[in-house]
Amino acid sequence: MTAVFSHGRLRLYLLKLLDDGPKHGYELIRLLEDRFLGLYAPSAGTIYPRLQRLEVEGLVSHTAAGGRKVYEITDAGRAELRQRADELATLESDITASVEDLSALAGEIRTEVRGSVRDLKRELREAARQTRQARWAPPPPPTTRPPRNGAPGPAAESPLLAEFDKRLAAFTVEVGALVRAGRLTDTQLRTAVRLLDGALDGLRRLLR
Repeated sequence: MTAVFSHGRLRLYLLKLLDDGPKHGYELIRLLEDRFLGLYAPSAGTIYPRLQRLEVEGLVSHTAAGGRKVYEITDAGRAELRQRADELATLESDITASVEDLSALAGEIRTEVRGSVRDLKRELREAARQTRQARWAPPPPPTTRPPRNGAPGPAAESPLLAEFDKRLAAFTVEVGALVRAGRLTDTQLRTAVRLLDGALDGLRRLLR
């Protein structure tokens, strides 16, 4: 739950939303998500227990419609809203400020992710270029000394290099397609960037 709703303030905001008309729990979740421009959405586990407590306190009631509970504010709930009008006005102001902060943070994260993806694509292209150069480089002069630790010689490495080049190119294309398609949330993108950075660091250590 976002910090702006600490100390029981979500309870007050639910009363405010129900004062606009009867709603079921899913509608309340969507309204809150819209209020926060999609940057925050409470879970059902956050909303429904509070609605139940409000009902126990006599501030809301519910009726069953289409297999769902539709909640409606009571006269006692409206009386509480009137008594806490100043607190509600402050809450609305705090929500507006919170949305502005979240929007700025989301913008910074998107900029950072785009920069990280560009850097990754550039490094992948460079790795692919170096791999192609290695494939077509002239073989080293023959030696009578056997490879250390039973490692395969140049002739045995060519198929593996070709497979690596193929996998690397496919990986680059798929990563770019996923990012352009916009199917990842900001959280997923941050996780993906960390995974890619970790894989790249591992390859760097391996190839040193």
